[in-house]
Formats: sequence, structure tokens, C-alpha cells
Amino acid sequence: MRRLALHYRTLKHRHKFVQAGKGCRFLGKNLLVDGHVELGKGVKIREDVIMRTNGKGQIHIGDRTGISFYCLFEATTMIKVGKYTGLAEFAVVRDTNHLIYGTAEHWRLTPHIAEPIVIGNCVMITSRCYIGPGVAIGDGAVIAPNSLVVKDIGPLEVWGGNPARKMGHRLKGPVAEAMKKKYGGLLEKFGVKETPYQEELRAIQDAALEGVNQAAEERDRLMESLGLHERMAYTNDD
Repeated sequence: MRRLALHYRTLKHRHKFVQAGKGCRFLGKNLLVDGHVELGKGVKIREDVIMRTNGKGQIHIGDRTGISFYCLFEATTMIKVGKYTGLAEFAVVRDTNHLIYGTAEHWRLTPHIAEPIVIGNCVMITSRCYIGPGVAIGDGAVIAPNSLVVKDIGPLEVWGGNPARKMGHRLKGPVAEAMKKKYGGLLEKFGVKETPYQEELRAIQDAALEGVNQAAEERDRLMESLGLHERMAYTNDD
């Protein structure tokens, strides 16, 4: 019965996307898709997710990424999420916000600020995080719960807080050393789970270890292609 329900939901929801790759799974009854949204292969989306674009905005979700309950995506320019990334419950990713600094006018009457967001591969975004306009999050990064992210995050970095600040690196520094000392035995005892995608995951990890923020480079390319060399305001009519 469960398999039949999953098949029905797949048929029901697939047509809502401009593109949905092979093996995508839609595990909830309710899914709102409004505008240009593309999914890679094997994307898993749970209940009550909202994906909405405005004007020429687009949302692209990479292969085998998971999106949990009540997540919200809203794009006026571009939101790109890489492969093997996970967004936990109530995460919000919005590339647009109202201009509030420099004016005392009612916020509904002010222009919008819109800049593309790029979230890299193998990123872990935990519950109730907010990812703001123009942010780039590097491969393998981890965002702690209830974080407000308004700055770029480098590969394999751990950030948290409101506003989010760098808490450490997954492999470097005293926190990483302490956690390795405390829990390293788990890896020795149980190892790493097997997956058919291990080779691709290893390539992503190796690139992240080089320290280059490919998400930021992609965000900058998008900024240039959209003519957003500097922070740009949009009127409410756009």
C-alpha cells in the first residue's frame, strides 16, 4: 500500500517541475511548486515543501539532495543547491529581501534586494535555518540549527548562530581534534556506510579539502551573468 501511495504521489507531483530527474521521490501529500524549478536525479522531498519563483527566477536542486518537512525556497534570481545536500525541517532559502537600511519607509513600500544563492555539494543545513540573499555555502559545510546565514561559508566549515558565525572546521582546530579524540573510535569500529556513490562523494571531499569555495565562484558567475556586479535593488513591480 505504501509503495502504491508513493507511486501515486510521484505521478501527481512530477508534472509540477520544469524538469525532474529519474528516481525522484515525493513523500508527502502537499507540495507547492510555483514557477521554474528543476530537480536532478534521485531528489527526495517530504511533506509541505514550498518552492516558488518570481519573474525570471529559477530554483535548481542537484542529484540525490533531500528536502525535509516545511522547507521554503523563494527565488527572484537563482537558487542552486548541489548534490547530496540535506535541508532539515523548516529551513528557509530566499534570494530576495526588502531594503530596510537607509530608509524609514514602511517595508512593504521599499525595493527588494535580490542576489543568487548557491549551496554546494554534501552540505548539511539543519532545522530552522535561514539562508539569505547572495550567500554561497561551500562543499561539505554544516550549519547549526536556528542559524541566520548572511555571509559566505567555506568548504567543510561549521557555522551557527544569529547571525551565523564560524564555529570551527570539520578537520582543523581544537574542536575538531577534541571530537576526533572523543568519537574517533566510532569510525574505527563501524567505519563509513557503503554507498554506490562513494567514488563521487570522495571526489567532492577531495575538492573541498583543497579549500576552494566553488559555490562562491558559481555565485559570482551568476552575479555577472545577471548583471549584478554590485548589490542591486528591484522595485516591487519586478
